[in-house]
Amino acid sequence: MTRKIRDERVRAARRGVRLAVAGAGLFALGAFAAGPAAAQAARQEQAQGQGQSARTAQFQAFLRALEPRARAAGVSKATFEAALDGLTPDPAAPSASAKQPEFDKPLKTYLAEAAGAARVRRGRAAAERWRGELARVAGRTGVPPAIILAAWGLETDFGAVRGGKDVVRTLATLAFERPDRPLFVDEWIAALAILEKEHAPREKLKGSWAGAMGDPQFIPSAYLKYAVSYDGQGYPDIWDKPQDSLASIGNFLRQSGWRPGQPWGLEVVLPPGFETPALRQTFEAFAAKGVTAADGTPIRARGEATLFLPSGARGPAFLLSENYWILKAYNNSDSYALSLGLLADRIDGAGALRGRWPDDEVFLSRPQKAAIQTALQKRGFYKGTVDGRFGQASRDAIHAYQTANAIRPADGFATPALLRRLTGD
Repeated sequence: MTRKIRDERVRAARRGVRLAVAGAGLFALGAFAAGPAAAQAARQEQAQGQGQSARTAQFQAFLRALEPRARAAGVSKATFEAALDGLTPDPAAPSASAKQPEFDKPLKTYLAEAAGAARVRRGRAAAERWRGELARVAGRTGVPPAIILAAWGLETDFGAVRGGKDVVRTLATLAFERPDRPLFVDEWIAALAILEKEHAPREKLKGSWAGAMGDPQFIPSAYLKYAVSYDGQGYPDIWDKPQDSLASIGNFLRQSGWRPGQPWGLEVVLPPGFETPALRQTFEAFAAKGVTAADGTPIRARGEATLFLPSGARGPAFLLSENYWILKAYNNSDSYALSLGLLADRIDGAGALRGRWPDDEVFLSRPQKAAIQTALQKRGFYKGTVDGRFGQASRDAIHAYQTANAIRPADGFATPALLRRLTGD
């Protein structure tokens, strides 16, 4: 080979190396030659990937630190390792956890959606389809079929909307992202316990953003405690066996304290000029003061009763039994519990409410409700948590303040006028 030929080949090889290096730079830097903007985007993408990797490492380290607690709950190392294998945070879980329509919508709006005509029709169809199974569950638990159906309807629209999230991943993410809510750690470990006990395979554990699973929307600890198999065969399949879901809902309500033979409550009519010196009396005491059922018939229920005026004295009125508070064990919201009770009544054939919701009612925001709670707390009327969520403790405090200050009607209902009086705003 001549020297000239050798020199040409060396020069060609060097050009090839330079082209290869330049090409590698194009891929590595995200086409830097396209301009500074493309290079910056590439650097941001690379940094984002590194950030995600670091976040996943932190996530895995956080979960691994929980292994002693999981082992104490009976979760084996094999089950623990299998659950963590390839597990990454779910970026959608923390943002979804803030959505709670039962607390953020006016009750009448929530009720219209939760117990509307279409859902009533589906509930009646389900009552016919599962008539025998419902009768058997009601016989075992004392919980009426319509109440069981209404819970099923509110939770998943009779199995139509269960949620498809991987509960193990979602709960792990919430435990990691929400250290202020230790419940999520407990529920993640409970989900592992379900796998350990072989109550259900991993692929079955699908549900909502908060880990609520299957037709009854049981969180893992509730599944372990209350889920039952309708026929006693196999694990309680609350995802694909409606009869297991019906049995599990009935068992949950019965174990929570449901009193057989007692209604959840009923709509009532207050006589003209009715005063409310106490929101809590017996059904008999309210009847003695002229309160009747909404259809004008005498009140037949017995036992303790609470007067509930969700829109104040101008709106519908209800007497709530002790079973109403059992419905709130499912979801601690008046909008939810009242909707469940009324949906059950409508599935059983009841019509629309007799009372009318005021057209000019003003719905207070959570911050406004929290301001009322704070003001009542300072005056010694309210002893609950300041959270902007009104329940019976808030209504009792408002009623006590109204009574002490001769405000009529003393209906336990918060209005903008009450807010201004208490806060000066």
